[in-house]
Amino acid sequence: MTIVEADSAKADEPEADSKKPSSDRFNNIAIPVGTAIALLVIWQAGVRIFGVPQYIAPAPTDVMGVFASEFPLLMRNFWPTFIEALTGFFVGNMLAVLIAVAFVHSKFVEKAFFPIAVFINTIPILAIAPILVLIFGPGMTAKVVIAALICFFPTLVNMVRGLQSVSPQTLELARILSASKSEIFWKIRLPSSLPFLFSALKIAATTCVIGAIVGEWIGANVGLGALIIESTFNFRSPLLYATVFMSSGLSVLLFASVSIAERLIVRW
Repeated sequence: MTIVEADSAKADEPEADSKKPSSDRFNNIAIPVGTAIALLVIWQAGVRIFGVPQYIAPAPTDVMGVFASEFPLLMRNFWPTFIEALTGFFVGNMLAVLIAVAFVHSKFVEKAFFPIAVFINTIPILAIAPILVLIFGPGMTAKVVIAALICFFPTLVNMVRGLQSVSPQTLELARILSASKSEIFWKIRLPSSLPFLFSALKIAATTCVIGAIVGEWIGANVGLGALIIESTFNFRSPLLYATVFMSSGLSVLLFASVSIAERLIVRW
């Protein structure tokens, strides 16, 4: 290779590197979207070819038709579930973070209350939901508490581990430099715990919707959970599938919001 050819090859490298991120972004979007479309086509063809009854498995076109015809009904039930899930998400995760901070700063508190938190987490949510509905009534409070409970434990465990993940050498250096406990927390412990925290928040973003829907199954007149029960007993399968897809869409929306917040906050 001549010197001129080598120089021209080097000059082309930055251009190739600049094209790579855009190509990666396109693949990250095109591959899952293409896979989803392919699955929908297979579903549509399978239902039509094998003559599956609509009350068992409606075709995607039937589900889309329900989205168009029953959209006001779906939205009336979407907003209560959205509010319950979002409120439970904030309440459960906020309590988990505060208790995790208390655990890290007091071994006595951790030894006293961490086993209780583990015990509460071992109770199936379907078993504890009726108790909470009896205590708080059939209103929104019980659903928020259920959503908060289902978010609480993963965030607590991850936050405790994140706050404790600081190396002993870093803590010793901070003490040598006369850093206070608040300075150690805000400048060392909290930044190191953020990747752990956002990992837990991504889990909680999906499970809080499950908690709200489970609460609506136990006792509610509105909400996606109540609509699922109603459409199931009335054999309205297209409406049932549309409600399930809307519930999934809510989980994806919350998960995407947490992912965007993570990119903006955890820049390193």
